[in-house]
Amino acid sequence: MISFPHTVKVYASTTAVDMRKSFDGLCGCVEQLIGADPLNGHLFTFFNKRFTMVKILFWDRNGFCIWSKRLEQGRFNTASLLNSDLKTPIEFSDLMLILEGIDLAGARRRKRYKISA
Repeated sequence: MISFPHTVKVYASTTAVDMRKSFDGLCGCVEQLIGADPLNGHLFTFFNKRFTMVKILFWDRNGFCIWSKRLEQGRFNTASLLNSDLKTPIEFSDLMLILEGIDLAGARRRKRYKISA
């Protein structure tokens, strides 16, 4: 698994995206749907209409990378994302829970110490 620094933000699109799109198509989605610069190094997450596939686009120092996953059974539970604003990032841990099939609605966060920026 690839690890990212804690400064990397995760943006998840709630609009279904055609999974035939690759680097240029997903960059266009980042600019149009999320209104962000795809070169900023953050993670941009896109799901298909049936929520059985996900693609994550990110810029890695000298080129774009796409991480992709297709479920053979079941769907990604993205109900918690439907109420979120596309321009508001989600927690990296929330993305990992979604990818693992854990329902965020029933998950509780424990208090953790956080240094304010």
